[in-house]
Amino acid sequence: MHQFEINRIVELKLFGTDISFTNASLWMLIALAVISFITVYGSAQRSMVPGRLQSLAEMSYEFVANTLTGVTGKEGMQFFPFVFSLFMFVFAANMLGMIPGSFTVTSQIIVTAAFALLVIGTVVVVGVAKHGSHFFGLFVPSGVPIPILLLMVPIEIISFLSRPVSLSLRLFGNMLAGHIVLKAFGGLTVMLLGAGAWAVISPLPLLMAVAVTALEFLVAFLQAYVFTILTCVYLNDAHHPGH
Repeated sequence: MHQFEINRIVELKLFGTDISFTNASLWMLIALAVISFITVYGSAQRSMVPGRLQSLAEMSYEFVANTLTGVTGKEGMQFFPFVFSLFMFVFAANMLGMIPGSFTVTSQIIVTAAFALLVIGTVVVVGVAKHGSHFFGLFVPSGVPIPILLLMVPIEIISFLSRPVSLSLRLFGNMLAGHIVLKAFGGLTVMLLGAGAWAVISPLPLLMAVAVTALEFLVAFLQAYVFTILTCVYLNDAHHPGH
């Protein structure tokens, strides 16, 4: 499990609070640098026949824009910078975590929880600012008899409060579990190679490690997509709180 440990690179303290620069901080900056390079340099040329980097930047833009408008409509484009930033960061962090010896930022629950709370906080702030007290109609299904409302309202509130929990745990759990499985198969391969006669079956866990690696690349994209589309669904509630 040492691959998930946060280690200090530069120790810093401010008024007794530890604000050290860690390996997690480093890989966050690397993810930011990669995203900045793709979006800024890739869109700088604006050629009629786009190169690879420009195509990647345009595909990323269109993918997030289509996902956002497909869920929230055209009015949801006001959230595009927010949703695009979330998708690109989560996707970049997931992919960078596949590099041997790197650090997977999204395998830390504090990171995914911070993003989830940011999403839900944005939904609440925008919903209240746009609809006022009517936003809380999200918890009161229309057309439901009052006796049933006494049961439905607590369920709706619990369901809303569970959103940041499920949003953060889903991303964290998938990235954590995938890297543990990869480590297990890789370690088993090395152990079998040094186990004498058992070395003959060492290709089996090696093949499994290769297969899981391919699956993890798919999971890295899917988890970024799921996180993004759920964010769009929750932001849609800020625009249309009524059932």
